[in-house]
Amino acid sequence: MMDRICLILSIIGGLNWGSIGLFKFDLVAWLCGGQSSVLSRIIYVVVGLSALWCISLLFRERDQVLERSR
Repeated sequence: MMDRICLILSIIGGLNWGSIGLFKFDLVAWLCGGQSSVLSRIIYVVVGLSALWCISLLFRERDQVLERSR
């Protein structure tokens, strides 16, 4: 379950970075009142931590990842 949550958060973060790169629009900052707001910073940290968690998916055996996703 943790793998799926972290993967979803990483995808959301990637989409946000894509919108920044393509349109110069930061969806998180827009929703939360700017990049320096406490809520935005919390979201950025949570997405970053979830991306770090997803790195572990690269080093797990395929069978182990499949068993956990069931």
